[in-house]
Amino acid sequence: MSIMSRTSAARRVSASDWQHHINIDPKILGGKPVIKGTRVSVAVIVSGLADGGSVEDICRSYEIDERDVRAALAFAAESVEGERVVTLPRR
Repeated sequence: MSIMSRTSAARRVSASDWQHHINIDPKILGGKPVIKGTRVSVAVIVSGLADGGSVEDICRSYEIDERDVRAALAFAAESVEGERVVTLPRR
């Protein structure tokens, strides 16, 4: 069965569910957020998608499932949610 053929309910990862998929441990990749049980970082997943990779490509390349990818995106979204953007004057 294709990853993309799962029901949408099974694919969803809520904003709070990312905690079941993401691990932050100073002993793994210097404390970068990774998919639990792997050394696949959230940054690698988000970057791969930003570069045009599909969810299916990411899953196949890193041997993770779609819920892991969705969790990485939910984590990334929550991480930047409270960020403050400051525009610096041009010199």
